[in-house]
Amino acid sequence: MKVVKILIHASTWFAPVLVPLLVWLLAKEDDLKRLSLQALVFHFVIWLLVSISYVFSFILIGLPFLIIFALIGLIAPIIGIIRALQERRFDYPIIGSFIK
Repeated sequence: MKVVKILIHASTWFAPVLVPLLVWLLAKEDDLKRLSLQALVFHFVIWLLVSISYVFSFILIGLPFLIIFALIGLIAPIIGIIRALQERRFDYPIIGSFIK
């Protein structure tokens, strides 16, 4: 189970939709279903926020948001991988409070 959790978090860099979706559909454990659904929603929300910030960066207001959301999109999965290695629970920022 630890390897699957690490794979869910690491999928940010190679298959941000496919891996969490497959795990969510195939997993029997509630913990894996919860984590994969959080990751899936997190990837979508970060993609949306970065896209909107990118559009607004042309008028300079979106540039700080672009940097912040991009960093969150990179750092959160790394923290998730570290927590999975330590076998500790991890909830994605903001998304974790909605998906239990």
